[in-house]
Amino acid sequence: MPVPPSPIAFTIGSWSLRWYTLLVIVALGVALYLSTKELTKRGLDGNFVIDAMLWALPAGIIGARAYFVAFHWDYYRTLPLSSVVAIWEGGIAIHGALFAAFPVAWYYAKRRRVDILPYLDVVMPCLALAQAIGRWGNWFNQEAYGAPTNLPWGMVIQGVAYHPAFLYESLWDLALFAILWNVLQKRQTAPGFIPALYILGYSLGRLWIEELRLDSEWLWHLKAASVWSVMGIIVGLYYLYRLQRRSRP
Repeated sequence: MPVPPSPIAFTIGSWSLRWYTLLVIVALGVALYLSTKELTKRGLDGNFVIDAMLWALPAGIIGARAYFVAFHWDYYRTLPLSSVVAIWEGGIAIHGALFAAFPVAWYYAKRRRVDILPYLDVVMPCLALAQAIGRWGNWFNQEAYGAPTNLPWGMVIQGVAYHPAFLYESLWDLALFAILWNVLQKRQTAPGFIPALYILGYSLGRLWIEELRLDSEWLWHLKAASVWSVMGIIVGLYYLYRLQRRSRP
């Protein structure tokens, strides 16, 4: 894998846009476009997702950054506040985003008296696609890497090739999107089946990929993402089991 170019996509005057930020924006745009189009095709209100995102997205960004900063507090505590909130420089965590965004979206749906599960059935495959796109921001920032390797697709950092954990997760998320989207298009499933399948599928992939990484966040003596992944596998299996039982005559 070639050495990435500058993490800065382009500069206008004193303002710069980083590839990381640009890819996240593109990923969210693709997910929003695809999900609203599919919801409208299914007779659901595509505008509801846009309205819910206006609440959930800020919460997700704050949660993603707060999670990362909390696990790297020894580094950030000596820096000015501007560095703590400089999310455009990278340093966010998907688990922090999910932990913050989903409760907010759920609460918003409850206030609107909308059953959120049919919407999540459509949104979750699109979220997997967004993750597959957004992960490439790690390449430009030279993060999310594993142990040194001699493989030709190694991620080169300061002359040393490492396993590109970001690439493995991007490919896994892309495959997860394909599976979930195929299920969405070709099967009649109970509301909530696809979100449960997403939780299970993403957690399985993240669990083995996390074991490769050298730059993980640690929760005592365990990798935090591995802990959440094990919990996600349990939760996903549990809800799939419940849905299976409900579907029996």
